[in-house]
Amino acid sequence: MELEPLEDLEANPLDLMEEVASGYDCRIDRSGPRDLALGMEGHWCSYRVFLTWHPDVRALLHACAFELRVPENRRAEVAELLAIVNERLIIGHFDLWLDDGLVVFRHALMLRGVSSASVEQLEDLMDISHSECERFYPAFHLVIWGGKSPAGAVEAAMLETCGEA
Repeated sequence: MELEPLEDLEANPLDLMEEVASGYDCRIDRSGPRDLALGMEGHWCSYRVFLTWHPDVRALLHACAFELRVPENRRAEVAELLAIVNERLIIGHFDLWLDDGLVVFRHALMLRGVSSASVEQLEDLMDISHSECERFYPAFHLVIWGGKSPAGAVEAAMLETCGEA
């Protein structure tokens, strides 16, 4: 008896992610069965979200990129900032894509043993990446364009304010 490939038996989470993303008012671009790109607006900037389905390991890779490029002369400070910021995260991590100079928040959702991702899991993926990007964008901006030290930038970004001016 010949078995069907695993990919055919289990749902592709990108199909459901397209539906979930429509509730976030995202721009959606599906380039193939394994790739999905989303455009999201944030408070500080626009974000580009890339999702890639890896059926061989049942993992959904999620990367949310800032609309912010790191110049070559600031990459050492940004690397130090990445280490400080990543220590504060419970889920996911920030990375620097060297080819593009883009800061990205990355996380992989493992789906081994389940037939599909749930709506709640995909909403959490979107919510967590968006909130962490919003929370730490000011620190990256302060290091890259404000000349602040990585530790000073994180301290300034983490400052809780009351109300709005």
